Amino acid sequence: MELVGLVAVSLPGLAALAALLFTWMQVGQATKELRISEQGQITSRFNAAIGNLGSESLDVRLGGIYALQRIMEDSARDHPTVVSVLAAFAQQHAGSSKGSLKEPLAEEPDAHRPKADVRAATAALAKRRADRDGGTVVDLSKTDLRGLVFTDKAASIRLPRANFSDADLRWADLTGADLRKAIFANANLHSSVLGETNFRGADLTGAKLTAAWLPGADLREAVLECEFIIDVDTETGCADLQNVTLNGSDLRNAKMADADLRGGYMQRTDFRGADLSHADFRGADLSYADFRGATLTGVKLAGATRNGARGLPRAD
Repeated sequence: MELVGLVAVSLPGLAALAALLFTWMQVGQATKELRISEQGQITSRFNAAIGNLGSESLDVRLGGIYALQRIMEDSARDHPTVVSVLAAFAQQHAGSSKGSLKEPLAEEPDAHRPKADVRAATAALAKRRADRDGGTVVDLSKTDLRGLVFTDKAASIRLPRANFSDADLRWADLTGADLRKAIFANANLHSSVLGETNFRGADLTGAKLTAAWLPGADLREAVLECEFIIDVDTETGCADLQNVTLNGSDLRNAKMADADLRGGYMQRTDFRGADLSHADFRGADLSYADFRGATLTGVKLAGATRNGARGLPRAD
């Protein structure tokens, strides 16, 4: 009788446990079905957006770009694929820098701007969550991006590790952009606006930054040296920073051997620990700049303004 009573007492609890287990299994199945449904919807949205990118209508192409941007926000799994698609679209529709670099520099920044769909694609890439890239690189190398401007100044420009090698970025405005460890090898940034930009660890080998505006930029550990063809040990181009504005910038531990900085403005710039071997500072304004601990072998300083500069060899 005691056993029968124990079973009778336990039955309600077992029934409740069974009901709970059944409910849990139903919820799990429903969640799984919901995920499958959501992925199916995203796939459909992705296919429709890709189709829109090939349209001859600008409005339809823009719709496709904005749809892909929303997919990046909604799906971490599809994020890297969308990054590759948007970068490839921008490259194709912007055109190659091979042709644009043969054209003379316009006198006004508005003389050339990327097309509306290219601006939309690059803006979507700049606003993305870079932590979701999964190793995918924003490849905008060899692309004509003259006059590129991100109009939404309230949004951060996030393009770390992006590849801009050999790109034409003359008159571009990348103010405040996150370009850490980005590649600008042999890129042309003549007259670009790069104030407060984060170039920390970036590769600017052979880049042209003539008359560029970089006050307050972070160039710590950046590479601004010459490019060599290793097989024949031939120098193909050195970083050109003639007439550049670097007032207040941070170039600690930057690699700038043989860089051309003639006529530049470098007041209160921090060069501590930088490799400035054979760099050319002739005619530059180095007032209150800090060169302590920098490698200055063969550096050229004729005609440079040195008022308050620290760490420089004494003038002859």
